[in-house]
Amino acid sequence: MSDNATGSAAAERGLPPAEPGGVASFDEADRGPIRRMQEFLHRFPTSIPFIVLLIGVVIFSFAAPGKFLAPFNFSLILQQVTIIAILGVAQTLVILTAGIDLSVGVIMILASVVMGRTAVVYGVPVEIAFPLGLLAGLACGFVNGVIVTKLRLPPFIVTLGTWSIFGALNVWYSRSETIRQADVQETAPFLQWTGTIIKPYDFFSKTLGLDLTFLKGWVLNYGSVVMLIVAAVIWYVLNKTAFGRHVYASGDDPDAARLAGINTDRTLIGVYALAGFICAIAAWVLIGRIGGVSPQAGQTANLDSITAVVIGGTSLFGGRGSIVGTLVGALIVGVFRNGLALSGLELLWQDFAVGVLIIVAVTIDQWIRKISS
Repeated sequence: MSDNATGSAAAERGLPPAEPGGVASFDEADRGPIRRMQEFLHRFPTSIPFIVLLIGVVIFSFAAPGKFLAPFNFSLILQQVTIIAILGVAQTLVILTAGIDLSVGVIMILASVVMGRTAVVYGVPVEIAFPLGLLAGLACGFVNGVIVTKLRLPPFIVTLGTWSIFGALNVWYSRSETIRQADVQETAPFLQWTGTIIKPYDFFSKTLGLDLTFLKGWVLNYGSVVMLIVAAVIWYVLNKTAFGRHVYASGDDPDAARLAGINTDRTLIGVYALAGFICAIAAWVLIGRIGGVSPQAGQTANLDSITAVVIGGTSLFGGRGSIVGTLVGALIVGVFRNGLALSGLELLWQDFAVGVLIIVAVTIDQWIRKISS
């Protein structure tokens, strides 16, 4: 067939005539701005929470002038979101595998009760009581992973059940008794270490002789430092190790991951066990935050952790998300709650705003996922 005939046939089908010896191609310029934005957000999902955080800071800096941008207020926000951010890191691991863990909050409370009650009430040295609490969190996560993988049950159902089981164990071991701050300080002060106050300006001026005036007014605690360390370690695991690649692969397409030689069951068990261990670390930070040990603390931790993860850009369908996004998501929740409170709005409108953020985040995630299909 001649070149002219080829061009005529292509024209009849509504296609551009092919160049001799060439192949069909699609011009990049044909894509509209919405399509380009969709592809950009698919490649860089963390950009959305960063933009939302920036917008929130700008809005509340005008809504509450002189209060919101105060260094002490930012310090307060960071301290308020520390526990949620740590639990969010644990929740991110699970959601990346297309699962969900409704028991992270109760695992944290149970681990804190094991640490505190074993050390204070039973007089066990804190060198033993603290690792026992970490082990309790690890064991709870391991149980979740084994049930999910061996019984082939949906993670939502499994962790909903273990949420009740671990909650009952918490009531049984704690006897519904709260341990006072003074008792913890007298018997096991190490458990309160994460609540120790840090003043960055004093640290740099006295230790290094640096006069960093922009740090004046900032007040942090070691719990925030622990949060950053946990986030950095898990970020490294997810981005620089084979286990991290297996986590993403198992969440994106488990069948393809198995065909590629990945033991998805072992990966899932490792994910849930690691998440339980991180919840136990959050328990240590919780004790430092409130000073004592309460079996009723952190009642909303489950939903708050999921909120931070979803707003941070991690897909509920697995395979896409980041630890950095989760940290930013936790900050977004803290900024909006704090900003609305300083603006004089009631608590119900804070919950309203967070609910809107969740729906918008999931909607954007669904829109971005269309590019992959």
